[in-house]
Formats: sequence, C-alpha cells, structure tokens
Amino acid sequence: MSFSDLGLRAELLRAVEAQGYTTPTPIQRQAIPAVLGGGDLLASAQTGTGKTAGFTLPMLQRLADGPRPGKRQIRALVLTPTRELAAQVGESVADYGRHLTLKSHVIFGGVGQQPQVDAIRPGLDVLVATPGRLLDLHQQKHVDFSRIEILVLDEADRMLDMGFIHDIKKVLKLLPEKRQNLLFSATFSDEIQALAHKLLDNPAKIEVARRNTTAETVDQSVYRVDREKKRELLAHLISEQQWYQVLVFTRTKHGANRLAEQLSKQDIPAMAIHGNKSQSARTKALSAFKSGELQVLVATDIAARGLDISELPYVVNFELPNVAEDYVHRIGRTGRAGSEGQAVSLVCVDEHGLLKGIERLIKRDLEKHIVPGFEPDPNAKPEPIENGRNRGRGNGGRGGNGGRSNGGRGQGQSRQGGEARQSGNRDNEAAKPARRRRRPRRPAQQG
Repeated sequence: MSFSDLGLRAELLRAVEAQGYTTPTPIQRQAIPAVLGGGDLLASAQTGTGKTAGFTLPMLQRLADGPRPGKRQIRALVLTPTRELAAQVGESVADYGRHLTLKSHVIFGGVGQQPQVDAIRPGLDVLVATPGRLLDLHQQKHVDFSRIEILVLDEADRMLDMGFIHDIKKVLKLLPEKRQNLLFSATFSDEIQALAHKLLDNPAKIEVARRNTTAETVDQSVYRVDREKKRELLAHLISEQQWYQVLVFTRTKHGANRLAEQLSKQDIPAMAIHGNKSQSARTKALSAFKSGELQVLVATDIAARGLDISELPYVVNFELPNVAEDYVHRIGRTGRAGSEGQAVSLVCVDEHGLLKGIERLIKRDLEKHIVPGFEPDPNAKPEPIENGRNRGRGNGGRGGNGGRSNGGRGQGQSRQGGEARQSGNRDNEAAKPARRRRRPRRPAQQG
C-alpha cells in the first residue's frame, strides 16, 4: 500500500514524498482513513511508529477546503504535554502542509508570548499548544475557540501523568460541542480509557501493537554495576565501544546536570535537557545533538518526550525509571520506524526490584553483562531510591539516585516522579523552585 491509496490529495502526497516516505506505517494505514471519515478516533501505537503523520495528514486534508478562520479564531487545536513535542508536531504540520494555503503556529511557555499573540491575531487553521500557555492566552482573550472543528490530544497518557487533566477539562469546556476529537496515546491505560469515554463519541479504536511492548528492532541489555561506579562504566562504554549520539536518562534534573558536567570533564561532550533549562538552552542542546555535534544528551523523562531523532542509535538508562511503563517510552526513542537501535540499562543493587518489574511488563528477561573492574559489590545492601522530586545529593554516584528518598516507593508507585506532576508549574515550563519561603505573618492590627 502507498500513501496515494489512502485518499490523500496531491499536495499532501508531494509533501510526503519530499520527506522521503513511500509506504505508510500500520498506524497511518488505519488512522488516516478513519480521520478522513470525520468520526472520533482513539489510537494507540508504540512510540516511533508515525502517529504524528497519522493525524496531521488527514487533519490538513479536512481543513484544506474549509472557510478561512476569522480574527483570533482557530480551526484545529493540537494539545501536547511538552514544548519539544509541540515543536515537533508544529514542524510536521508545516512540512506536510507546505503546498497548501493553511496557516499554523506553535505556542508554549518559557518564551515571550508577544510573537505568539501576533501569530494568532489574524486567525489560524492549526494551533499546536501546551495546555498552560494556551489557557493563559485564552484568559487574556488572545484566542477564540468558538470555531474549532478538530481537537487532537497527542501523547494523552503523558498529559495525564503530568497532571494536566484539570487543564484539559478547562479547555474542553471552552470548545464547541460539535467537533471531531482525536486521542492519540502510546498506551491504552485505564485512565486513558476513562478520558476517552468522556471525550469521544462512538470512536474508531486502533491499537497496532500490544500494550506495553517494545520494538523488536531494539537490542536491549543490562549491565550490572556497583552503584559507585555507574558514571565510570558509562564513560567506559561510550569510549571503548565508540558510541555516538547517546541519549542518557536520569531520574532527576540535578542528576542530569551533574552527569553531563562529569562526562564533559572526561572529554565526552555532553549537555543536559530538562524542565529547569531555559527554552533557548533546550533548543541549543537538542539542535547540537541532532546534528551530531553533541555526543551525549542527558535527559529526564518528561523533557525527552517528543524527541524525534532519525535513527538514534543508543539509549542508556543511567537509572531505571520508578515506573516500568516509562522504560518502554524511554527505549522507544531508538529503533524508530524500523531502524535498529541499542538500549542499555546500568543497574545497581538498589534497582533489582525495578528491573524485575520491567521484565514482567515486557514479558522477557533482559540479557545481563558484567564488565571487569565495574563489578557490583556482592555485600552491598539495597538503599531506598529517590522518587525524583527530592533534591538530595544527586551526584551521579550512588546509583545516580541523588540520595535517599522518602521511603523509595519503587515499583508500582504513582507516576509523580521526575518532572511528572508539578501542579504549580504549567507545561513543566522553566520550573520554579517547588516551595517558596513563607513570609513572616504580620501581627494583627488593633481595632
């Protein structure tokens, strides 16, 4: 089957061909006709299987012959959880729509809003946005939702994980009742099913891969290591095996910063990317990594959502995630769209329980290795694992955990580790310190 068999118009087929794609992926083969039909859709597929094109192409076709938007009006709204994913989707909309007369723009926090306001003012066919900045601009009356025809929730599972459900509900109340709703997610969790039940009207349902499966093109392995030697082992593997373009995951922002600094001191060019970094710093790091100028990008889970790097060869779990499903999302950064990739996990004694949970989830035992000189201490006792929000030491040693936690929930905990749920920090945008110092209470005035 080719893209022309899916009923796409010539302008879109030209754009697809220019991107170098000839054969639609399974999610695209099913999603494109469903979206073109005008009904609601609930779709799930492994990350890297082409979900973005699966909704972007038919969305653009449905908008192509419609009326022009009025002042501040939006015809299609795409909500994403992170800035990086918003930028990626925005690029896809621009690339696939280059031969159409449709106007699109991307908005997110962490940058000045005036250019975004100026872009929205004449009206847009497609707006890609993170929830927080979108609501901010709507409250300032810069966005008119009254003419929205299509709503897309992209990476909906991650939006729920990050605590955006309340913002999503606020947006839904502002939209016209008659519209097409498309919900795309990496998994069909119970929470996603509940959201779909409330949001979607008799949707088509597409699931092209078994829930929580990993791509067969990814070679997965585990290196057992002493908790104090993780950083040294990572540097050893990168140097000895001549790894390039390595995406490394840590649990905490501070741990990401520290690891990137330590690798750079060992002449391994590395930068960190996470929610506390400015948008310019995140863009600079990602651009250098994509171009190959930067050898190692150290990231937290949320910051890495939306990273789309063609043929990324290596993903390293410097620390295993507290939630097993996040392992699937992490290693899904490599082995995308049929290309081969390698996923390596550095596991110390503290993480044996997390590893067992991951192997249960993916229904396979991962190959284990031990590198001489980095062997785990057979007498070491497991220590509690930080859940990601506590600051602790975060020194890249001690398993990279950044110190002890509040009991180390470990497997099965609520997904609030890392940068996930930050209620006072919309879109995880340039996260501010979690707590402010309380001002001393003024004495009560005498009457």
